[in-house]
Amino acid sequence: MRKHVKGNISWIGYLDWELERFHGDDYSILNGSSQNAYLIEEEKTVLVDTVWIPHRFDFVENLRSEIDLNKIDFIVANHGECDHSGSLTALMEEIPDTPIYCTANAVKSIEGQYGKRGWNFRVVKTGDTVDVGNGKKLIFVEMRMLHWPDSMATFLTGDNVLFSMDAFGQHYAVEELFNDKADPCVLNKEAMKYFANILNPFAPILKKKLEELSGLHLPIEMIAPAHGAIWREEPLQIVEKYAAWADAYQEDQVTVAYDTMWEGTEKIAHRIADEIHRQSPDTVVKVFNIARGDKNEIMTEVFKSKAIAVGSPTVSNSILSSVAGWMEFLKQLKFRNKKAVAFGCYGWSGESVKILQSKLKEAGFTVVDENVRSQWNPDESDFAQVPTLVEKLLG
Repeated sequence: MRKHVKGNISWIGYLDWELERFHGDDYSILNGSSQNAYLIEEEKTVLVDTVWIPHRFDFVENLRSEIDLNKIDFIVANHGECDHSGSLTALMEEIPDTPIYCTANAVKSIEGQYGKRGWNFRVVKTGDTVDVGNGKKLIFVEMRMLHWPDSMATFLTGDNVLFSMDAFGQHYAVEELFNDKADPCVLNKEAMKYFANILNPFAPILKKKLEELSGLHLPIEMIAPAHGAIWREEPLQIVEKYAAWADAYQEDQVTVAYDTMWEGTEKIAHRIADEIHRQSPDTVVKVFNIARGDKNEIMTEVFKSKAIAVGSPTVSNSILSSVAGWMEFLKQLKFRNKKAVAFGCYGWSGESVKILQSKLKEAGFTVVDENVRSQWNPDESDFAQVPTLVEKLLG
């Protein structure tokens, strides 16, 4: 079933209420998601993107129930990732000669995933246009590394809609489509989570791209992303948020993240949190067990934080595997302008704190020398080190 977006634009995507994991198991979905595809019906009929491979046959049948597939003049593939291009194989079986407008890298991406099938690719770059009739045209804008090298956005003049692909989206199922119909708290949280866990590694590129978009002077009246709510009410609010988030974003918050074997490291984690409350009552403090918590939710809190404290006991001359994996993910996300401390318990050799400090430095954090390194279980002499550690972390 299609849903009206604006003018002669319809949403023709897939709402996925049951989706729980994405990018393999690397991203958690808590409020459903959507793969947004759009149909433009001016003098020319244009399909903007498709949906994920598991839904390809449903997508084609739904599209067939709305229009004669042979009336599609061309397809815009803003991004080659399979959650957006996955229905092309089924659709192109029906309309094999239909042109596909995309970037040069998208040709490589699509053919790399689905094989060279002789499809009619039309390669475009920033500033290229194509007429769709009724005085309207599509303007293409390359969005390299947001978040793949093949990404682009497409702007429809007249209706002034920016089909922004993965930029400005969220994994959030919104039956009513639009941001003004969504729960604003959930919408903002999911938009930030998406940015923190997927786009933050490319924040410097994003800042330049936002400047480039501004320089094109496109009169954007609506932003239609590839996932989640369409920004209809005050659409540039999400652009402003991206500009702030891309600029080494932080709030007055500290996140404490740890795993523990026999509760000793856990005790230190909570003593650090209590001391932060004592020294800085207005600072938000959140404590998470890395092994039990949702890593994407935790990373969103790290993104918001000005500082973090990370703890692990020593095991096999190293750190717990749960913390090691989490630290690798932390490094991937390339957070900037944040401080960190390390802590942990040990029984015999006691390497965990130094390993954590090294990994935090590799992840781009400014690491405070002060730490808590407790043998066996922490006692009052260990806890006595916490005030100075917190003072340095907050200072």
